[in-house]
Amino acid sequence: MIGIFKQKTPANLFLLLAFGVLIKLPMFMHPHAVAIREEDSTLFKAILDLIEPTGRANPVIYPLLAFALLFIQAASFNRFMNTQRMMNRPGYLSGMAYLLITSLFPEWNYFSAPLIVNTILIFVLSGLFNVYHQQNARGSIFNIGLAMGVASFLFFPAITFIVWILFALAVMRPFRINEWLLCILGLTTPFYFYALYLFISDQWNWQALWPHFFVSMPAVKQSAWLAGSAFLLVVPFLAGGYYVQINLRRMLIQVRKGWSLLLLYLLGAVFIPFVNGNNGFENWVISAIPFAAFHACTYLYSTFRIFPVLLFWLGVAFVLAYQYYGPGWQLV
Repeated sequence: MIGIFKQKTPANLFLLLAFGVLIKLPMFMHPHAVAIREEDSTLFKAILDLIEPTGRANPVIYPLLAFALLFIQAASFNRFMNTQRMMNRPGYLSGMAYLLITSLFPEWNYFSAPLIVNTILIFVLSGLFNVYHQQNARGSIFNIGLAMGVASFLFFPAITFIVWILFALAVMRPFRINEWLLCILGLTTPFYFYALYLFISDQWNWQALWPHFFVSMPAVKQSAWLAGSAFLLVVPFLAGGYYVQINLRRMLIQVRKGWSLLLLYLLGAVFIPFVNGNNGFENWVISAIPFAAFHACTYLYSTFRIFPVLLFWLGVAFVLAYQYYGPGWQLV
């Protein structure tokens, strides 16, 4: 499978779809009904209200929507990695790694606000790379801020990613205060229009416009299955980081900056679960994108051919055991 996904052929997109369906089959067998959480924002609540009648009659609509998002994200992120030449060989390893990683935790396959935000973050990541070559990038930078503003109306803790965006602009472009202010203006634009709507409709409420913001330590229930998932997530990531480091000199300057951007992305994503968090793992799915990039490097650059193959099949075997013989998705 590693050898097949290393190739860049149109047929591999369908193979990626088949791989995703097979490895995530239990999410359709045991549909997870979505409930509104405290950290979910106005826009996501409106989406749930819209699909709730259909979901009550046919709960399978939730896993269908979740899988559609996961596959679109895998294909979009894979296209981003190929287009930006983040690795020295285009293929479908990034998309495959993303689908495999998101299968390690059942909660990462729920239809949730953080899962939708992942789609927006891929758009933002691509936009940050594109401004590197643009002489006049004000429109793109405003759109990046606007996208994060929309993301915060889906999942309010996503607003903390504005710090990552500002750092990314500092990495990808010379410092210009007007561009930073333009980005922040884009972020606040959805809040401005929503505040205007609340005022005109006589529903003004600061809590509705800016929910309570706090940082807390999530209580994670320890288990052997969780340890196995963490092991299969971290080991390929560390190996991928090593391979990126030894290949860094052969990369273009933009690509080097891109890997720094992904590392900053990961640091921001790991912080997200501590913001208005709960004891579940849904919020951690935002970290899957940078993890998938480093995993893909492990599969591509490893000089020991048995190592990536062993990691891949060990991951598949663990996911299947977790799903069918462990707690997996049978308790959702």
